[in-house]
Amino acid sequence: MITAKSGDPGGTSRRRPTADGVSAGDSCGRTDDEEEHVMAKAYLVGSGIAALSAAAFLIRDGGFAGRDIHLLEEQEDIGGSLDAGGTAETGYSMRGGRMFEGQFRCTYDLLSSIPSVDDPSKSVTEDTFAAHDAFPWDDAARLVDSDGKIIDVRSMGFSERDRLELVACMATPERLLNRKRISDCFGEEFFTTNFWYMWCTTFAFEPWHSAIEFRRYLNRFVHLFPTFGTMSGIYRTRYNQYDSIVRPLQEWLNDQGVTIRTGCLVTDLAFAPGDATTVERILYTRGDLREDIDVAPEDLVLVTNGSMTANSSLGSDTAAPIPVTAASEQPGSWRLWQWLARGRDDFGNPHVFDRSVKDSTWESFTVTCKDPLFIELMEALSGREAGEGGLMTFPSSSWLLTIVLNHQPVYREQPDGVTVWWGYGLFPDRPGDYVGKPMTDCTGQEILREVLHHLKFEANLDRIAETSTVIPCLMPYITSQFLVREHGDRPQVVPKGSTNLAFIGQFAEVPDDVVFTVEYSVRTAWTAVNTLLQLGKEPPPVYKGRHDPRVLMNALTVMHQRQRPERLPALPPTGLTLSSRDTHTG
Repeated sequence: MITAKSGDPGGTSRRRPTADGVSAGDSCGRTDDEEEHVMAKAYLVGSGIAALSAAAFLIRDGGFAGRDIHLLEEQEDIGGSLDAGGTAETGYSMRGGRMFEGQFRCTYDLLSSIPSVDDPSKSVTEDTFAAHDAFPWDDAARLVDSDGKIIDVRSMGFSERDRLELVACMATPERLLNRKRISDCFGEEFFTTNFWYMWCTTFAFEPWHSAIEFRRYLNRFVHLFPTFGTMSGIYRTRYNQYDSIVRPLQEWLNDQGVTIRTGCLVTDLAFAPGDATTVERILYTRGDLREDIDVAPEDLVLVTNGSMTANSSLGSDTAAPIPVTAASEQPGSWRLWQWLARGRDDFGNPHVFDRSVKDSTWESFTVTCKDPLFIELMEALSGREAGEGGLMTFPSSSWLLTIVLNHQPVYREQPDGVTVWWGYGLFPDRPGDYVGKPMTDCTGQEILREVLHHLKFEANLDRIAETSTVIPCLMPYITSQFLVREHGDRPQVVPKGSTNLAFIGQFAEVPDDVVFTVEYSVRTAWTAVNTLLQLGKEPPPVYKGRHDPRVLMNALTVMHQRQRPERLPALPPTGLTLSSRDTHTG
């Protein structure tokens, strides 16, 4: 059932006294014949999950009419990093997918208001829970060694020093970790433990990433420690997240009358004079035209600053992705943030996140199969049916490869007889163990062959390769939000003194919560709308399992576990039901 929480538009939305004109012909603006008193407008820069969520919150909680909300998107497609494209004939592609868990309170609250694509009588939240209940992960092959044997992960592989350092990192006040890397907090042996291989490939951490972000993840997900080896506490959407989240959210916003304008590159914001921060004009280009939008004091401007999937490039079966390296091709979301932040400490420091591409790059690949052989071999190796096995990582791989075979179909329109699976390498600059060259220089087919060698599927390599299409994707900023930082490098969602400007997305600061999640983006959107409109409806608090003695006891038990059977036995289904799950509030 869909939970409706709309407010009274006439009583909640803010008004301004008179209508101001905008550039002639600009459909985002107001015309001269509008009534003297009109509803406030909202302008959102970007169309990723943060902007889409903010638009929904403006309508649901802020009482805005959809026609008064305008999204300005640089690209021709919407959805930001939650993308998915291609066909069964040409090969599907998606840059990545975000994992969910039971305590994504803001996300589930929002999506409980949005009808699912398959069954409009059910919400996206209900559909996500139903998909998890029907096809829960129960990983029995989380790590696979160089001989193709399953590694026992019921032991985290910790020494006593590792345990003490882990607890110390979790307990260290965040500001004491300013400018520190993960490797500054742990000995070298920590990065060879089962725990590290599982943690870093689940969340995409690397040793040189920020100790602050690592600490946040440890504290945020400590309740998942007991099930981390089986991944049974991880949720997935029914399809890829573009089909399962972006599409229904876009359809709902379209039905409300929200305007989404693609091909609009916002280049600057003009501010009103005075001590307060008040946007009075938005400057943007569309094609060869330079345009602007006048912004009234009561209007809102929400900016997605930075982008983790900017300058991504696709390869093909026969070609490696071509990196986007020219300075002139730096993405607009980064240029806008740099321009706005010049001379202003309250707008953060974008250069902390965009000037070290070598530390934030990795490569993913999407495989489209038209032969069931690969699935059959994977099921035999993992002991799980397709879609139930979760991630599989090869710690001995020089690229640190991870693959996942999700429940099919992955795409809503995916035909029968076609299978889609996905993978990535955290060290794409290193030579492969079998192809002998960096992943970044490899074609899709070469990446596939490297994976099949690690799986020990060499006897069937040619058959699988001939019936598969592989689309690699190189992403230079994908973990830029994890780079070493200090307090203040990310701006507050609503900077101090701002009257109508907010920052949303992965590069705005939300205490305690973790970046590289849908939940983080949705939380920034909720915070922005609530704060600017002074609604008095704060987002649900971030779940803090570390304050529950039972959670801590379970985590400590797992950290000290030393069982090492030769192979893991098959595990029974989790038996989770929606009624027994503590998921969200409100």
